[in-house]
Amino acid sequence: MYFVAAMLAVLAGLFYAAGNHEIGGWGVEVCRYGSTFCDSPVYVLVGAILAALWGGFVSVR
Repeated sequence: MYFVAAMLAVLAGLFYAAGNHEIGGWGVEVCRYGSTFCDSPVYVLVGAILAALWGGFVSVR
């Protein structure tokens, strides 16, 4: 589950950069398919935080 949390955190950064036009022409393609996430990358970041919390919850020994 930590892997999923890390991937979601990376995607949040990607959507943030694409939404602010920081990654060039490729960012236009990213925002074409994920316009909601480019407008509000915090949604993906919240998903990453929840995945990390869930991973911590289920891995308690």
